[in-house]
Amino acid sequence: MTRFKVSFDRVEEDIAVLLVRDDESIKIDIPLSLLPPNSKEGDILDINIDKDEKETEDAKERVSYLIEKLKNK
Repeated sequence: MTRFKVSFDRVEEDIAVLLVRDDESIKIDIPLSLLPPNSKEGDILDINIDKDEKETEDAKERVSYLIEKLKNK
């Protein structure tokens, strides 16, 4: 798991602009709807990124199945 903090810098249309606290030259744009309720400019947010091994494997299997299905037409 990767975990880091960001500052909610500003809103551009319906996009929140977040700055990584350890290196504010790194900017992350994310739809406002994905932020916690009542988030506002100036808030510090925690970001957690986890790799979903099972979902990744399931997606690969679906794609392989579809490719085989197309090849056999």
